[in-house]
Amino acid sequence: MTDEADTKFVAPIAEDTAAANVAMASGAPATESSIPAEELTRLTDDIVGALKTVFDPEIPADIYELGLIYKIDIDDERNVDVEMTLTAPGCPVAGEMPIWVENAVSSVDGVGQVKVELVFDPPWTPERMSEEAQVAVGWY
Repeated sequence: MTDEADTKFVAPIAEDTAAANVAMASGAPATESSIPAEELTRLTDDIVGALKTVFDPEIPADIYELGLIYKIDIDDERNVDVEMTLTAPGCPVAGEMPIWVENAVSSVDGVGQVKVELVFDPPWTPERMSEEAQVAVGWY
């Protein structure tokens, strides 16, 4: 993971629009990005779109809407660090899902190296799910 001084953009957990991501990043202690705002917006949208192609095999919703993505960092070289969790530490695809995420984000045009880190603090809870995910699992 890059340290805070190298972090140029941090996508929020709850919002999935690039405008909200850029607005949040501008208020964060991170330094200014050398990536033009339009490109950062495109990268953000495309990365979120790629994450939405990865599904938990046991829940009919994508990992982004499930709230499994905790942080997305994009540095000036367009390398991407992703912090994510699983619905449970003993998830049967714990060894595979980070690879799926890495492959999905790596497929985004303009992205450099991708690193995915599994974290379990804070633990995932169903409250992290978006309304879209709640509808998909029949909870809404």
